[in-house]
Amino acid sequence: MVSKKQPILKKISNGLTVGSVITGSTFFHGPPVLALGLTKLIKKSKKIDEANIGITNSWLSVNNWLIDHVLPNLKWHITVDDDLDLSMQGRYLMTCNHQSWVDTTVNQYFGLTRMPLTRFFTKWELIFIPFVGQAFKILGFPMMKRHTKEQIAKNPELKYRDLEEARKSCEQLLSQPFTLLNYLEGTRFSVEKHQQQNSPYVNLLKPKAGGLALALSILENEIDALVDMTIVYPDGAPGYGDFWLGEVSQIAVNLRKIAIPDWVRGGNYEDDAEYRARFQKWVDELWAEKDQLITEMKQQYAV
Repeated sequence: MVSKKQPILKKISNGLTVGSVITGSTFFHGPPVLALGLTKLIKKSKKIDEANIGITNSWLSVNNWLIDHVLPNLKWHITVDDDLDLSMQGRYLMTCNHQSWVDTTVNQYFGLTRMPLTRFFTKWELIFIPFVGQAFKILGFPMMKRHTKEQIAKNPELKYRDLEEARKSCEQLLSQPFTLLNYLEGTRFSVEKHQQQNSPYVNLLKPKAGGLALALSILENEIDALVDMTIVYPDGAPGYGDFWLGEVSQIAVNLRKIAIPDWVRGGNYEDDAEYRARFQKWVDELWAEKDQLITEMKQQYAV
């Protein structure tokens, strides 16, 4: 009876500790970020941006401390290719496979001391979520007002308005080091989605190249590297609660540098059909390499 109760008690202990610490940390770090953000309405300041990033990194460091101390049995297998020289002062575009809400936590755990704060494209509608939406805006997450195909068909100018919004959002990052993350699959992997897409990959959904093409067209001359992160959960992709309750025994992460072909630079993905097809083929080839890498990582770290 005792041996059966111990895992349950451990889960309860983990849940109470994690919930209490994250809630307390959020209430401690959140108000200063919002307060400093309001001052930007009056005067833009690089020092304010740096202060907000410092506060955010402090919040992330609390989360990482929890991972190291509340989940001490979690094993990390982290591999960074030799030709990828990461720096806290760098500017990076990053692609990643997407399986779980835990992916972002993994990215933050890895990147906190190795790379600038990671942002990702978010929907403008998130601005209305209390605290979270405002924090995304203040911290420079590119927030986009995307219009549907039906809306664009009625008013083609909306397409270029969306692109201009994205351009402005990305350009705002150029005043500081950054990591801009793009989940190319556009959604979390599931067997059902994989079957519905008839995906040609074993471990991945089909990649959507448009977001990466857009980011490269805006930032291509300003980034230090295009980085591909691959995350593998040998136990199977966990839920967010499963992760914090200690249900995950190991996580494997690989980072590699992706060479950007010369022909990619200066292309027009939206209006040049030939370029768009060539760019999509390039991304498909990168995804095929990634698919093989995931298979190899699963075999290497099989439970």
